Amino acid sequence: MKLEFFQKKFWTASRQCAALDGKCSISCDDENINCYLIDNNGFVLVAEDYTLTGKFFGEAEGAVMSKLLQMGSFKRVTLYDYQALCWAFSESSDSGHTLLDPYFAFFSAVKWILTELVIFLVEFNLYSWWHSDLTAKAQRIGRSMQVPCDTEYPAFISERTIKENTGNVDCGGCIKSFVIQQIPSSNLFMVVVDNKCDCSMFEPITMDPIEILYNESLKCERLKMQKDRRRPDTCHPFHPEENSMECGGAVGLTPSLAATLLCVLLALFPR
Repeated sequence: MKLEFFQKKFWTASRQCAALDGKCSISCDDENINCYLIDNNGFVLVAEDYTLTGKFFGEAEGAVMSKLLQMGSFKRVTLYDYQALCWAFSESSDSGHTLLDPYFAFFSAVKWILTELVIFLVEFNLYSWWHSDLTAKAQRIGRSMQVPCDTEYPAFISERTIKENTGNVDCGGCIKSFVIQQIPSSNLFMVVVDNKCDCSMFEPITMDPIEILYNESLKCERLKMQKDRRRPDTCHPFHPEENSMECGGAVGLTPSLAATLLCVLLALFPR
């Protein structure tokens, strides 16, 4: 099922209740509320703002997600990535390059002189040579590079025993209310949030990884935890039901004469 079709089915189902002669007091078409469909890990599947699809619910509604964590509807766990890559700023590869700075400055000056000479011969104009913007840069510019590192990042899991919950968030004198309810026979939740209050004071909850900085003792403990993979105790080079005579049987395959003639005839006939 494509996502667009699934979203249309969801919005159609959400409007059916509003069409039953006032049995529903609110509707997702109301401008004062926002409706979300999230999974058990808090990722948005359907939202009125299509740019939120696939993002974490805490990025869109940080205040509501904080309240859900306090109420126990979601719990936070920490995951670790021991094969991550982090950006690091490297001014130079090693300190020995600083000894070559005078040579780099000399070569840059020679390059600048040759460039000016070529431009002068091409243009043959002393004015353009005098006001040229070309300059010699002997300074080595640093660059960013990715280095191996360890990171930790949060993950969120819904509490299976809580099927429905309501709550309020105090946003500086304005109360934001919300309702979360699990959809039967699925791992999805429908969240209805009142959007009349400005809760920008609450920072969004993200899942951005954080680099783990080790000191000397923690680094040693980390190396001790990294176990080498143990080889199997026994070797199994063959299986009793395997026939070794069948190996290499592809050499005995011969081309079909009818198929070969058919390919030649198709190649001869013009298209």
